[in-house]
Amino acid sequence: MKSNLLMDFSVNKETSTVNVKREFNESISNVWSAWTEPEILDQWWAPAPWKSRTKKMDFTEGGRRLYAMIGPEGEEHWALADFKSITPKTNFKYLDAFCDKEGNLNTDFPRSDWDVSFSEQNGSTFVDIAIKHENISDVEKILEMGFKEGFTIAMEGLDKIFAK
Repeated sequence: MKSNLLMDFSVNKETSTVNVKREFNESISNVWSAWTEPEILDQWWAPAPWKSRTKKMDFTEGGRRLYAMIGPEGEEHWALADFKSITPKTNFKYLDAFCDKEGNLNTDFPRSDWDVSFSEQNGSTFVDIAIKHENISDVEKILEMGFKEGFTIAMEGLDKIFAK
């Protein structure tokens, strides 16, 4: 089922930033919950057939989420989010990184700086995401890993949750 909701994905090479704007047919408080509560995040954050599993999450400024993306063969890719700022139902910012299951950074991969904003218009909620990287080659690396396709599938998974 292809969504007719807005999904705008672009790359700004000058600023090494991936920009995603996505519309959800849901209230801002439900969309905020889906992005900030591990019980809901784990239902959609990984692109199917992958699953997301949160080991621990402290959604506060200075807190972090440690989670795994688990593949169909049981393979695990660990990541963490270090929360830098939170403005309830409006915006949160975090540093994203690959790591091991204890949260030790994998320095082979670049960290990215996420800025996630929420707004309501005409009964829809819009999530505006700016993902800043140190340089354009870091952006190209995540795109080669299938970030755009995977993130698009994950967003559609969130639509399915809201449809229930």
